[in-house]
Amino acid sequence: MIKKTASAFVTGVVLAISAQAASADGHGEITVGYFLEWPMPFLAAKASGAYDEALGMKVNWVSFETGTAMSAAMASGDVQISVSQGVPPFVVATSGGQDIQAIDVAVSYSENDNCVVAEALEIDKDSASELAGKKVAVPLGTAAHYGFLRQMDHFGVDVASLQVVDMAPPEGAAALSQGAVDFACGYGGGLGRMKEYGNVLLTGDEKEELGILVFDVTSAPASFVAENGDVVAKFLAVTAEANEQWNTSPTDEMLAVIAEQAGMDVEAAKASISTMKFPGVDDQLSETWLGGNAATFMKGVADVFVEAGSIDSALDSYEDAVNAGPLAATKGM
Repeated sequence: MIKKTASAFVTGVVLAISAQAASADGHGEITVGYFLEWPMPFLAAKASGAYDEALGMKVNWVSFETGTAMSAAMASGDVQISVSQGVPPFVVATSGGQDIQAIDVAVSYSENDNCVVAEALEIDKDSASELAGKKVAVPLGTAAHYGFLRQMDHFGVDVASLQVVDMAPPEGAAALSQGAVDFACGYGGGLGRMKEYGNVLLTGDEKEELGILVFDVTSAPASFVAENGDVVAKFLAVTAEANEQWNTSPTDEMLAVIAEQAGMDVEAAKASISTMKFPGVDDQLSETWLGGNAATFMKGVADVFVEAGSIDSALDSYEDAVNAGPLAATKGM
């Protein structure tokens, strides 16, 4: 997820080892990483055994707490595919030389990451230039930081004119509520509390139109994708079918299974999944996502991380870190 950014790599390694996941070593099984408390349609397919059936092999599932732990598990060979790895930890890994690839857009949640302006200021997207000189809380080195910079650029607000304070979303929300900052940027529960005291400048759809994305990817080691393209394509096809079912005809029964698999109660799962979007295969293959903008977005996030000191350097381009081949192959299945 977005909040799971550049935490200690060593911690990830320890978590990966403790996961005791089976590796794909020719015994006809693979291990897939995912997050608990992150309700997504693929969990219904996980519960039904659809992946095992489509792949003709046993699929072992192991849950992780962070995207960095997923990276470590893929590096060690313990995990072959990771579902819903946040772009920031993916970018951290690829920037550090790990050869993993994004193979689909697992989920888009642009409404879950935003900037909120104090209600008393009565500033909206039509008067955003009035933010110049104001004080803002931003969690530096996160995708929220990148989104903040892109929004200010869009509105023509010089960031140098702002007093930028590094605050995690919960602290930013508290500062906004107390009038200590004029606006704040963040995600998750912190963003939810920010909205109690102000308004967003742009909706999720408006941000997406500008190329300001908030999304997770399904990722896998490049070597595994190269050697097991058919397996990867079949895996993505099952995911796409589950997404299509949820997008077109969601049922209470399906939600209940998703909630159970995510380790959540139904109401909590319903609240979370209502802010998520699961793009179809054609959308994912378009310029908006894997066809171009995803790699550009990754480069933007990486450059922000370098500036914030979270990583040493960024790649010149992240195009090689995106492999839409297996997803495109699902269209013939």
